[in-house]
Amino acid sequence: MGADSEPSGRPPSDSTGSSVLFIGGRSGVGKTTVALALHHLLAEGGVRHALIEGDALDLAYPAPWEHGLAERNLAGMWSNYRELGYRRLIYTNTVSVLESASLAGAMGDAPAVVGVLLEADTATADARLAQRESGRRLEEHRDSSADAARRLAELAPPDVHRVQTSARLPEDIAGQILALLGWE
Repeated sequence: MGADSEPSGRPPSDSTGSSVLFIGGRSGVGKTTVALALHHLLAEGGVRHALIEGDALDLAYPAPWEHGLAERNLAGMWSNYRELGYRRLIYTNTVSVLESASLAGAMGDAPAVVGVLLEADTATADARLAQRESGRRLEEHRDSSADAARRLAELAPPDVHRVQTSARLPEDIAGQILALLGWE
């Protein structure tokens, strides 16, 4: 019998509610890299969880943001995960810490919410962006990243944990976040 199923073949029962970690931050701050490092730490510890990259839930042209597509897609995906026994979710998106109420609401099961705003200095974020973008796209990303950093610094609620990523290893940052979560 696998660790993910009971003798009946059904997912393990879990009477506890869901928990969600929203990781936000400007482009180039390391959201995806840190989320993957956290995923590996949790997997090594045998902690059942899912990881969803929020950017992929409404990535289209023209942008469908005004239609709440990210929330609608999250609702469908989380329903599928929950049916299989998952109760912990890592969700990354630049502004997820600003939209945590609507995103948590879309999950449909009143999850416990932890928000983490990853922060990096401009030089670090720009250098990371330069590793994946070039030319005009790089300049656009740098500008939008700087705008997002200002907006997030100003609007992130006080209960959101702020974690510096400049000059730090993703595994160390993931360990710090894991300590905040208490997921076992």
